[in-house]
Amino acid sequence: MPIFAVHYTYTDATAAGRDEHRPAHRDWLSGRVDAGVVLSTGPYTDGSGALLLFRADDAEALEKVLAQDPFSRAGVIDAVRFAQWQPVFGAFAD
Repeated sequence: MPIFAVHYTYTDATAAGRDEHRPAHRDWLSGRVDAGVVLSTGPYTDGSGALLLFRADDAEALEKVLAQDPFSRAGVIDAVRFAQWQPVFGAFAD
């Protein structure tokens, strides 16, 4: 199944909302990890966003999954960009 690199962009304007919804967001991500859909996630250390690695059949399926994220539902992600990613070496390479 393809892997997608998802980049969330955050701004200071949505920081309070992210703080409020972070527990639900992390619980949701944890459930996706348990289901094998999320490979890894984490915020950028400068606070500008986060990187999330998902498995999905295609871009349409990924968009449906991302729409379930509590951060997305709360409108606290300022931008989302994703691309199919093909790891060659390392933990996620086939």
